[in-house]
This record gives sequence, C-alpha cells and structure tokens, in this order.
Amino acid sequence: MNLFQLRAFDAVAREGSFTRAAARLFISQPAVTGHIKALEEHYQITLLRRTARRVELTEEGTRLAAITRAMFGLAEEAQAMLEANRQLLTGRLEVAADGPHRVMPMLAQLRARYPGITVNLRLGNAQETLAALLSEHADVAVLTEVEPRKGLYLQSLGESQICALLPAGHPWAVDRHALAISELDRQIMVLREPSSITRRTFDQACVQADVRPRVLLELDSREAVTEAVAAELGIGIVSSVETSHDPRVVARSIVGPGLVNQHMIGCLERRRELRLIQAFLSLAPTV
Repeated sequence: MNLFQLRAFDAVAREGSFTRAAARLFISQPAVTGHIKALEEHYQITLLRRTARRVELTEEGTRLAAITRAMFGLAEEAQAMLEANRQLLTGRLEVAADGPHRVMPMLAQLRARYPGITVNLRLGNAQETLAALLSEHADVAVLTEVEPRKGLYLQSLGESQICALLPAGHPWAVDRHALAISELDRQIMVLREPSSITRRTFDQACVQADVRPRVLLELDSREAVTEAVAAELGIGIVSSVETSHDPRVVARSIVGPGLVNQHMIGCLERRRELRLIQAFLSLAPTV
C-alpha cells in the first residue's frame, strides 16, 4: 500500500478540491491527480466523482476517508507532540466561528504573537461551526450556546445581550436607551432564519413573555437584516457583539428574561494539549 497515494486521497477528501489538496501537501495538482488515479487503478475502485464544479466522494471513498482521516490525524498529533517544545515559528491552524465579531480580535492577537502561523478561518452558522469542529475540519471553534458533550472541551468567552435594531429615525431610537420585550408585541419585524442562535434565543424569550411579533421577513445574514432595517421594513434583532456602526440604524437593549447568549471557545478534549491549540486558547479573554 502506497502511503503517498493515501495521503493525496485524504487531502482531496478533506479539502473537496484537487487544487486545495495540492496546496495542503505542497505538491503540484497533477501529482495529486496521479497519486489518486494510481490508487484507483491498482485496487480497481472509484473513490471520487469529478464534476465541473466540485469533487465528490463515492460510497467507497467516504468509507476510506473515515479511515485515512483517523490515520493521518494520529500522525499529525504525533508530529505535534514531538515538536511541542519548539517555538511556534510556523504552523497552520484551522479555525471555525459562527460569526466574525468574537474571533477577529483573537486572530489579531495570534498574528501579533506568532506571525509565522497561517490561519484558515471558516465562518458559518452555529450548526456548521460545531460540525466542523467535531469532524476535525477545524482545530478550534468559537461557538454560541453549545451544549457540553463528552470529548468536547469548552472555555467561556463571556455573554452577549439580544438587542433591537431600529432605523435611525425611529422614535425609540431617538429617545430610548432600552426597550421592554413586551413593547415588541405585534411590532413588524425582520429577523434571521429560525435556525439562527440569535433568532432562537429571541423566539424563546418571546414565548416566555407571551409576546407575538409580526415577522415580515426572514433573512439569512446579519447584513441583510441591517439593510432591511435601514430601509424601514421593520425592527431587527441582533446580538450586542454584532451591533453595526452603520449610521442608518441604531441598536437598543431589550429588557426581559432569557435574552442573553453564552459564547465559548472549544476544541476536542483529546487535542487540547497540542501546542498550537493551546496558543489559541490562551488568547481567550478572562471572564
């Protein structure tokens, strides 16, 4: 069995791309293609489907990827352990986050302390971020309202408050510093999709307070909510760590129970002692 061929396959399976796999392995794309072609021909098996847009794993490829990810993951951990006493001059850290506002200051600190480290940042919703961490597509993740589970190390990053986002000319934006959640009953609102953590927290608080807002629009990004509010389509909901500096909108705190989110940084417990992960965990602010 040729380990070079298996490593090439593993890189394509992880990256979903021959080009990114070649960059990951520091070899040419034709070399990656040749290794995988030789592997498939030797064992008379199809591991990948190549389309115009992407590379997909076959059923056999999915089964092999689970094995190679574990195999080369252990090799990477062994290498990291052996190099634990070396100064962090180089390295690559895969980071996932469910929003940019908490993670960007941490990445700035990481760059200042360890300028030789390369970071690949994946931004997604809460479910995508947790999935990336659990599947080892990310080394560390910045998460919101994640439930503790076996094998997952979590460290607090503090909390945020749910806020109302108002057009700058709205009466509440002019003469109010905070709103009672009861005041949002029957108000026209533009909100994130129901799977959003901010939306989910707000919905639960509304149920608890017997408040029934009128949802005009459901949008799939914070930026879209800001634009909708600026266009005076309704009142939006944002986290206090995501408040916009856009002069067209104003954020106001909402007073009521259940309107707080907990933020955390996490990694797999068995990888917690790896030097590069420890370097990132050390950047978390003391709360």
